[in-house]
Amino acid sequence: MTDPDPRTIEDAAALLRAGRLCAFPTETVYGLGADATNAEAVLSIYETKGRPRFNPLIVHCADLAMAERLALFSDPARRLAQAFWPGPLSLVLPLRPGHGLADIVTAGLMTVALRVPDHELALALLRATGRPLAAPSANPSGKLSPTTAAQVRRGFGGKVPVLDGGPCAKGVESTILAIEGERLIQLRAGALSREEIEAATGVAVERAASGAAVSAPGMLLNHYAPEARMRLEATPRPGEAYLAFGAATPFAGPTLNLSESGDLREAARNLFAMIAALDAEGARTIAVAPIPRSGLGEAINDRLQRAAAPRD
Repeated sequence: MTDPDPRTIEDAAALLRAGRLCAFPTETVYGLGADATNAEAVLSIYETKGRPRFNPLIVHCADLAMAERLALFSDPARRLAQAFWPGPLSLVLPLRPGHGLADIVTAGLMTVALRVPDHELALALLRATGRPLAAPSANPSGKLSPTTAAQVRRGFGGKVPVLDGGPCAKGVESTILAIEGERLIQLRAGALSREEIEAATGVAVERAASGAAVSAPGMLLNHYAPEARMRLEATPRPGEAYLAFGAATPFAGPTLNLSESGDLREAARNLFAMIAALDAEGARTIAVAPIPRSGLGEAINDRLQRAAAPRD
């Protein structure tokens, strides 16, 4: 029997402490939460999402102190956490001995991805639960990430309780960094741009090599996929839907504009919701306008390329 949607933070925390799942909002997207110290609860995430077991999960913490009980922080890692937490940055760090996390969280790796979300409701839930929460995006594996509670309910057919916190402010997932000595390596582009990290740290952010082994969430090639096929940097054809950006080419078919003013932050907020809305129109193909690759455009183009990747 499905648990009803929690009405309060304490209701949601009680579900999580009891080993149940509960979706909750963050500034990036909604997460499918489970107690990260409870192996059965975390296994339910993989089963509910249909997620490959080799794909590790991000663990959400209430603060840096909780995160430091789980992983070993080098000086560069601690400086990054102090600069960007709470916020949309996940750090992949070596596990601390006696961390207490369920092994399935890390998919057998000796590292864990951690972050402190910048969302009042998420932080209150973490404090009320008193435990770190494993929380990948609250959608069936490979599908569009949800930015509203209604999208979570549709994705799972109402079978997952959702703590409703309204629309997510950022709209794309966190940026994931690995730290090797003084080197910063971006494993996944996200809501915090490489330029922002470089400006704050004075350190160039490298990109993970193409085809690198999966060491963090969001590295699978085929991901964020709607039912429709997607054509990128394309002019729409008759019978297609069109995801526009900026000054749009006039088109008679279903059209949504990520940002008429060409604002990449607005485009990131709208990305998953607008793809889902166009997908619901029933077109077999969605043509996508060119989007700049600087700043947040890197994360937007990353998601679009994964959505458009060939499928089995």
